[in-house]
Formats: sequence, structure tokens, C-alpha cells
Amino acid sequence: MTYRPEPPFELPPEHRPESRLRETGLRIQARALARAEARARSDAASGTPVSARPPRLGDLAELVRAPAALTVVGDSLAGLAAARAGTPTPFRSRHLLLPVASACLYLGGMALNDYADRDVDAVERPERPVPSGRVTPGTALAVGAALTAGGVAAAGVAGGRRALGVAIPLAACVWTYDLAAKDRSAGPFVMAACRGLDVLLGATPGRLRSALPAAAGLSAHTLGVTLLSRGEVHGTTARVAGGVAAGTVAGAVAAATARPWHAATALSARRTAVRWTTVGAATAYAAACLPAQARAAASPTAANARAATRSGIQAMVPLQAAWAARSGSLGTTAVLAGIAAIGYGLRLLGRTRGSAGVSIT
Repeated sequence: MTYRPEPPFELPPEHRPESRLRETGLRIQARALARAEARARSDAASGTPVSARPPRLGDLAELVRAPAALTVVGDSLAGLAAARAGTPTPFRSRHLLLPVASACLYLGGMALNDYADRDVDAVERPERPVPSGRVTPGTALAVGAALTAGGVAAAGVAGGRRALGVAIPLAACVWTYDLAAKDRSAGPFVMAACRGLDVLLGATPGRLRSALPAAAGLSAHTLGVTLLSRGEVHGTTARVAGGVAAGTVAGAVAAATARPWHAATALSARRTAVRWTTVGAATAYAAACLPAQARAAASPTAANARAATRSGIQAMVPLQAAWAARSGSLGTTAVLAGIAAIGYGLRLLGRTRGSAGVSIT
């Protein structure tokens, strides 16, 4: 009698994890499309064509990914903290416009992103404001241009020519990424340059050299997040996700072990508090994004790539806090901790409403 091995046991397709994750994503898209269709029916009943009415505030907020702005204001705060570490640089009220400039440039970039991706999104993400018809392409472009101009103007008021010398190249990088470099091999590096310049924008009232380590750390993290984001639709690779996870470990260690600029002049008790605060923030950064990146490395599906991208964006704030603490600015670190708490609350609210997660692609 010939021995015939039994075929390996396999779960039915409908019970496999990847099928469930795909179904969850489809349900989220279906809810978004249903909302868009309901609004279109409402406009049709009122006799106002969708293209003729101004976009709703909620649609514009979705276009620019408004909650994600919380992840970028800390760039300029961390840069300002580093620039003032151990120096007599005075703080002026106008410096508060630097985070405003960062937020405007970031939000403008998000609007430009959807303008540039309108044809691709019509196939891959039809629930977004532009392909769903809730926001016209012309409006998206106008919003992006207006926010960019507002960001550059706010930087000029906050820091004069020196700030403009950073804000203008930053705006150019944002437009270059969205309109030309995104789908090219240089795209992730252009995005990383945007984040580094944003940190240096915050440092313009003081010593730019002091902010270079923070700018490098946040640029490296942004590079990894952007590489992962390229797999949000079709999946990433174990090599990419594993490399990004290794970069996260290196970034956390660098922030936690870097010698503070103020170490030579700070009191021993304060130096100890700064050291442990820095270590705590760096640990929170790794905890925020490393698990999702490890899952993406083990199973590089599109769903895991999206989850790792979202966690990487959310981890920006604790990383900014780590570099701010490293500069000895515990007050800035506390502000960033509050921003992280607000962001967490907004994400919980979004989950209860069935909203999709934030994407930077």
C-alpha cells in the first residue's frame, strides 16, 4: 500500500487574518463612500450641484489631515529648545508663530498631496475628498497654495530674513515632493529633508548648529516612515520594514544617550532630571512605533504597512519630546506630552466614528 501524506491543514480563505484585515479596510472605505453619497443626494435634493457648492469645513479638514498637524508643531518646538540650550537667546512672543508656520506648511502639503494624487486616489482611495467629489481639484490646489503662503509669511514675521531663509527652501521641498518626487526614488529623501528643515526653522532664533542632531534624528525617522508608506496599498517588503525597525532602535538610542548641550553648565539635580526625562521620552517613542514595524517585517502586508505608517507618524511627538528634553527644556517636553495626549484622544474619537487612519502618501 502506497503511503500518501495528508495535505497540510489550511484555514478557509474567509477566516485568514489577511482576509479579515482586507475586509475591515473595505468596510471603512464603504462607510466613507456612503457618507459621500448621502451628501451628494442631499445636495441633489436641494438643487445645488456638488461642484457648485463650497466644500464643507469637515471635508477641508479631511483634505489637509487636520489632526496630523499635531505631529509637526513639535518640530519647531524641539528646534527652538535646541537653539536656546545653554545660550542667552531670549524668547519673544513672535516665536510662537514658528509652530504655526510649520503647521501651515504641513497642512498645505497634505492638500497638494491629494491634488497631485487625484487620479490614483480615484482607483485606490475613492473615499478621499477629491475623488469623491466633495472637494474639487482646483480647491485642493488653492488650499495648498494659500497654506504654503501663510506658512512662509508666518515664518517671516517670527524670525525675519533668517527664518525666511529656511522656510522658503522648506516650502520648495514640500511642493517638489508632492508634485514631482513622490513616486521617484528620491521621494523619501525629499520628505526627510522637509522634516529636517522644519526642525531648523524652529531653531532660527538661536544657534542652528545646536539643532542639527534633532533635525537629523527626525529626518531619519521620517525617511523610514515614508519608505513604509509606499506599501500602504500593495504591501511592503520584510527588508524595508526590518530596516525601518532597526532605524527606530538606533534613533531611540541616539536620542537617549546623546550628550546634552547644557551638560557643562546645568546643576547636577537638573541634569539627572533631564537625563531620565530624555530616556523616558525615547522609550515612549520606540514603544509607539516599533511593535507595528516588527509586525510589518514579519508579515509585510498592505494592512501591516498602513498600521506601521500610522504608528510612525504618531511616534513623531515622543521623538520630538526626547530631543527637546535632551536640550534641557523640560517645559517644552511637557507641552509635547500634552500634544501627544490630545492626539491620542482624537484617535480614540476617530475610531468610535469609524474613521480611517492618517496617511502621509
